[in-house]
Amino acid sequence: MKYLVIKCGGSVLENLPRSFYEDIVKMKEAGEWTPVIVHGGGPLINKLLKSLNIETKFVNGLRVTNHDVLDIVEMVLSGMVNKQVVRNIAEVGGTAFGVSGVDGSLLKAEPTADAQTLGFVGEVVEVNKNVIEGIVSQGYIPVISPIGIDANGQRYNINGDIAASAIAKALQANLCFISDIPGILVEEDGAKKKLDKVSKAIIEELIENKTIYGGMIPKVKAAIDGLVHNISEVAIINGFEKSSLLDYVNGKNTGTKIVLEEEIA
Repeated sequence: MKYLVIKCGGSVLENLPRSFYEDIVKMKEAGEWTPVIVHGGGPLINKLLKSLNIETKFVNGLRVTNHDVLDIVEMVLSGMVNKQVVRNIAEVGGTAFGVSGVDGSLLKAEPTADAQTLGFVGEVVEVNKNVIEGIVSQGYIPVISPIGIDANGQRYNINGDIAASAIAKALQANLCFISDIPGILVEEDGAKKKLDKVSKAIIEELIENKTIYGGMIPKVKAAIDGLVHNISEVAIINGFEKSSLLDYVNGKNTGTKIVLEEEIA
């Protein structure tokens, strides 16, 4: 069984077409690939924090998280967004099971090295893949909210891209980041051009010259980290393009594949 971890960011999630969920269900029914969805929910979190007059800020694409922010993040991610994704899959004839990283200590976490600045933002130190395998063995598509927990029961807000990468490592899965653009774009002769394949060195260069910026930074860093830790392949694909997910699993040229240097020749 081959796992495909599919990471959907909050900004994309709100607008993904029905066809995207249909593709996930078709992939599951075909039996060659087992989809596992990891989601974010940033825009909805921002909206709720604003309505409650709770200040929020970001450092290098990661949300600074105190107790008040953490409560809202968990409510939005593990409640509203998680169940919306489960419902979207049900609407196209699939069956999904929503959990958060807190359930069954699915995502064991510890504070990041920047805890002084970021507060309750966590890094995944271990993934309890038995929880995911149990859900899959019952015939469900797992839908995972990226809240982690430590041995003392402290919750952590985990960047969805980082959580997806950790889950893919644990399952030895391929990893797909779903975007609203065709992949990583660069400027060439005044026009935007999609990179079909990009290496770690090129990504570092693109971060340096600010072609890659903001929320795309944790995405590509999580991708590189995953490759270094034996994820077979990482891709960024457009979830708004019909059949892009199925094209990807069928080996067609879609999105941008991120690879280690030695594979790019």
